[in-house]
Amino acid sequence: MTIPQDATRDPAMLAKAETLVEALPYLRRYAGRTFVVKYGGHAMGDPELALDFAEDVVLLKAVGINPVVVHGGGPQIGAMLKKLGVESRFVDGLRVTDKATADIAEMVLCGSINKELVGWIANAGGRALGISGKDGGLITARKVEKTARDPDTDEMLSVDLGFVGEPDVIDTTVIDTAIAAGLIPVIAPIARGHDGETYNVNADTMAGSIAAALGAARLFLLTDVAGVLDKDKNLLTDLTPADIARLAEDGTISGGMIPKLETCVHAVEAGCEAAVVIDGRVSHAMLIEVFTSKGAGTLIRKG
Repeated sequence: MTIPQDATRDPAMLAKAETLVEALPYLRRYAGRTFVVKYGGHAMGDPELALDFAEDVVLLKAVGINPVVVHGGGPQIGAMLKKLGVESRFVDGLRVTDKATADIAEMVLCGSINKELVGWIANAGGRALGISGKDGGLITARKVEKTARDPDTDEMLSVDLGFVGEPDVIDTTVIDTAIAAGLIPVIAPIARGHDGETYNVNADTMAGSIAAALGAARLFLLTDVAGVLDKDKNLLTDLTPADIARLAEDGTISGGMIPKLETCVHAVEAGCEAAVVIDGRVSHAMLIEVFTSKGAGTLIRKG
């Protein structure tokens, strides 16, 4: 085949070639390693971003990296509860979950959302296996114990969140089997408890626990912000657990970012190489983080 002389001087073609060259050392570094990706937020509700995400996951698999996806679905659960006339109540961001709410959460997470994501990956050319924490004994949950301050007495009182759990025992056999078969595990955050009941688990928490159990090279938490920002709204690109403790103490990080970073700290201290808080609203942000020297988002690793 004869290549036109001007093709080698085409800026777009040169840029693509340079991108591949820049990615080469990262491809070598992560070949055969596992990435755990928590997928949720606005990216999940945007069809274009959903397609980008599916393509990114399929690409990771194609170049020899093993992606494991854990998805959320809080807004979708809320919409279904509203449609069915079931009122939601939250304590510190956690949904108080009675038996009826737990059943609806399982239906939405394991049914429509999980299978939709499996379909997106299939449309992008990949092969995904949709499961939950209940399948293959992946996650055995313990009931979350929560306390809250009484505004009248200032006392700390125990709050019953119902069927809200957190990972207690993790058996990664079903994930290992799926990866060995060339499949991409897509996991809904539902788990069986020691008591045999079904528990709703925070997707960030489940992703962090799975990343630690797998000894993953990376845990990605896709969020609706650029990452961790300092008080001047500048992105902090590299943090250690000690940095995070200091930033929480001086109020730089607050609100919903605190539990996300606690998940990252737990993951890296329990066996995951590093965690990244990244903006899921940015197309291909995960690939930029993994395969370029510039990176994206905030990287957390042990100091």
